Amino acid sequence: MTREITTHSAEETIAFGRTLTELLTPPKLVLLRGDLGAGKTTLVKGIAAGFEAAQEDDVISPTFTLVHEYRGPRANLYHLDLYRLDTPRELETLGLDDLRSSDNSILLIEWGEKFPRLQRERDIEISFERNGETRRKIKIVS
Repeated sequence: MTREITTHSAEETIAFGRTLTELLTPPKLVLLRGDLGAGKTTLVKGIAAGFEAAQEDDVISPTFTLVHEYRGPRANLYHLDLYRLDTPRELETLGLDDLRSSDNSILLIEWGEKFPRLQRERDIEISFERNGETRRKIKIVS
């Protein structure tokens, strides 16, 4: 299945993220693909709010910490940023298999396309294309 939407602001991207709870029923491994500043973390803000796992303002990019965990009543979200990782060995140190072992886990992975293993194992890929200052074309492939 492929679905596309264009959002015109960060608020619209967050609102769209809130609508994805049915599509993202756990367990799921989701790759978030797009340039720096494309809106990946902004979408995660809406997803986390939709799952009641975090307030939008509490969701920030895990660029330096690599993993942020948000626990909700219906799902545990793990937001990962692999931008700074280069090797499969570095990837293994994150313990992705442990994070995925729970039936109510959703892994939302930025820059996962760098690793062929994650491309093979992904359930859904969400890609972002910037069209101007605030417009984003968001494409979901499952």
